[in-house]
Amino acid sequence: MTDWLTDDEQRAWRGLLHMTAQLNARLARQLQDEHEISIADYDILVRLYEAPEHGLRARDLEASLLWEQSRLSHQLSRMQRRGLVERGDCPSDRRGATFAITDVGRAAIEHAAPGHVAAVRRLFFDHLTPDDVARLDELTGRIISRLS
Repeated sequence: MTDWLTDDEQRAWRGLLHMTAQLNARLARQLQDEHEISIADYDILVRLYEAPEHGLRARDLEASLLWEQSRLSHQLSRMQRRGLVERGDCPSDRRGATFAITDVGRAAIEHAAPGHVAAVRRLFFDHLTPDDVARLDELTGRIISRLS
């Protein structure tokens, strides 16, 4: 027997899905229109920029993004062609690869980040109280820990 969602649960679930889809679409459009990078480019560049020595093993990048290997491989190839990242050999695993942010990639993320953060603030955080943010952090943390 199926334990169907209540009306309140259904409304909350659909609202969450609709909100995240709209936020992702608006943020993707902002990055593309203002900085000519995709949200996928941004996600990768941020991780590489923040990583020690500005590089990561491909499998660590894949795990942090929760992407399929083929999606990451295609995205990294496109970014390599545009000079945003560079591929290197993994010193600890001959079969593995590392990816590092290039000077072009570093400039792209440094240029895009302020506008992206402003858009996140305008579209999301400006509509929440500090108590809302604390509650959201607690809720997402609880659900993420159950999913892990």
